[in-house]
Amino acid sequence: MTAWRELGTDTPWTGTPWPGSWQPLGARFRTDPEGTSGTNFALWAPGAEAVDLCLFDEEGRESRHRLTEQDFQTWHGYLPGVLPGTRYGFRVHGRWDPWTGARWNPAKLLLDPYARAIDGQYTAHDATCAAVRGWPEREVADTVRDNRDSAPYVPKAVVVHDDDDWYDDHRPKTPWAETVLYEVHVRGFTMRHPGVPPELRGTYAGLAHPAAVEHLTRLGVTAVELLPVHHHVSEDHLQARGLTNYWGYNTLGFFAPHAGYAAAGSRGQQVGEFKRMVRALHAAGIEVILDVVYNHTAESGVMGPSLSFRGVDNGGYYRLDRSRRGYADYTGCGNTLDTRQPHVIRLITDSLRYWVAEMGVDGFRFDLAAALARGSDGVEMHHPFLAAVSQDPLLSRVKLIAEPWDVGPGGYQVGGFPPLWAEWNDKYRDTVRDFWRGARPDVRELGYRLSGSSDLYQRGGRRPYASVNFVTAHDGFTLRDLVSYNRKHNEANGESNRDGTDDNRSWNCGAEGESDDPAVTGLRGRQLRNLMATLLLSTGVPMITAGDELGRTQGGNNNAYCQDTELSWLDWSLLEQPEWRSLCELTGRLVRLRREHPVLRQRAFFSGRTAGPGGPRDLGWFTPAGREMTEADWFAPTHALGMLLSGSAMSERDLRGREVFDDSFLLLLNAGHQPLAFTLPGEPWATGYRVLVDTALPDEPDGVHKALARVTLEARSLQLLRAVGP
Repeated sequence: MTAWRELGTDTPWTGTPWPGSWQPLGARFRTDPEGTSGTNFALWAPGAEAVDLCLFDEEGRESRHRLTEQDFQTWHGYLPGVLPGTRYGFRVHGRWDPWTGARWNPAKLLLDPYARAIDGQYTAHDATCAAVRGWPEREVADTVRDNRDSAPYVPKAVVVHDDDDWYDDHRPKTPWAETVLYEVHVRGFTMRHPGVPPELRGTYAGLAHPAAVEHLTRLGVTAVELLPVHHHVSEDHLQARGLTNYWGYNTLGFFAPHAGYAAAGSRGQQVGEFKRMVRALHAAGIEVILDVVYNHTAESGVMGPSLSFRGVDNGGYYRLDRSRRGYADYTGCGNTLDTRQPHVIRLITDSLRYWVAEMGVDGFRFDLAAALARGSDGVEMHHPFLAAVSQDPLLSRVKLIAEPWDVGPGGYQVGGFPPLWAEWNDKYRDTVRDFWRGARPDVRELGYRLSGSSDLYQRGGRRPYASVNFVTAHDGFTLRDLVSYNRKHNEANGESNRDGTDDNRSWNCGAEGESDDPAVTGLRGRQLRNLMATLLLSTGVPMITAGDELGRTQGGNNNAYCQDTELSWLDWSLLEQPEWRSLCELTGRLVRLRREHPVLRQRAFFSGRTAGPGGPRDLGWFTPAGREMTEADWFAPTHALGMLLSGSAMSERDLRGREVFDDSFLLLLNAGHQPLAFTLPGEPWATGYRVLVDTALPDEPDGVHKALARVTLEARSLQLLRAVGP
């Protein structure tokens, strides 16, 4: 049977749509009180002159149905017999007047902005553009309407059956201070995983497979931060080079799980598969955070494809420039959604609520979040979008992470977002990279980053967990490449190595690329352990990039956004090699230490609090001579630092208001090229110490070294010691 049905027949509905309802937006399958099943369609298109609903049968034949009802700027209609699985789109009629921002063109089939599932591929073709790309006068090409039909080249929306009984709300609800993030690509994580069945690799079902979940639980991470899973398409220039947008930062559907990650199918099955993945991860105690791209869409600039928003209401969705003919581009991707518009805020918040309430996710990381907070005069931390999220009874209770910048003037806003928001802290990334490659003359900046970045987040009532600490992310070198390459090697991207940043703050340890020199590989191993240990022992929320614990390499490519190949996929065979297996084990051991010791994951900023008269303060800083640092020491050239976290002077309280006590830990760092003797602090801090981690020894087990007065740190190494006494 086809996915649609006229009453009593197997043929498409040919009558006039019933009036239906203007809300909710999108396509909603339902059964009316008289027992008739069908689908209500509603599209917000305030400037349109007419709207055609287009249904597609199994052979791709199109039937058009004019929506004659309009309420509150929304065109709507109900078609009996239209069942889940039906593919559909819209053709919107209106003025063609690019000089005022009007770009309606009914020749272009448009995706429903509220589509819950999307089927089919976007094929780069000139017919998808609302204007004539080949017009000889290129400076006015965007003003000449292209009347070719785009339907053969664009994906279609799919009617989805609402499943109200899928989820039992067993969310982990991990507190921020206990969170350890793991940034991961759904496809890349399992494409080479030997324990995942071949037919499930690269899919939501693959990530939910016990073999995949087992690695996450063994590592101890509390949340996966998934690279974009909203339905996305590949840009024309990538398709022309035979490449794809692997990372997914080119969103087309804000409600639809990306169909390419579904093993079950793309006619709505992707929705259920995604929900089952969330349920499996929750059962393992792992939260699901989505990396979401609301700042721009896949429609690019004025000569980009007209796939949805541009054709529905160009000026209603996008920030137009002063001429009204082009776009204000604060994203570097050709367009910027206009969050000054109430309906755009509604679109985004409706999408966010859908993913929380119906898909079960636990939070979001907002790509280029500063663009979402842009008003008419720049980035505004009292922007209506931020206000809408903060007062929403559902969204205000999930994890919210900002990438706190965009590419426009005044767009760098690290430390500037309001309470409820955590932020990717790139100052942490840059400081830690610079320290371990020996590029910083002193340790002033490092002290802030190790202790929670109070200089950025203490004001305004925020906590240390506002800082999402990271050394690497999807964008840039992997951890292994960070210590193996001085410069990027992006030739495979087909852009003559011009793409990707040149500010890598990396050091190849004496040889560019892979090396079999024991001195080079030994130093690289120490540097990898130094970077991972620093990340997991810093106050704040650590984020591990998937595969860094395995020694994953991209061959020096620092912008692998278009590489859906083994270059980007995790290589699980690395665990068969002792050096990478030991790195993975060290990572898991450090995560366990964080989980077991609240002193390593402080909820409040350090204040100088003491455990009592003459007792140790909550935080102490030490020179290699074993004395507390003075102001002059912070400004003096040095590559070494000691940080002591006192478990007896914490400001933490348990659920019943009782003070929390823990062990005390001393972290010693030596980024110099020579071994360093470090005198250990005595009373009142401790009477002795036990070495737990020494990055100069890749397979060091817990607590085998006792140290009373002094330790020697090898060149470029780190030690973590547990205090004994006083």
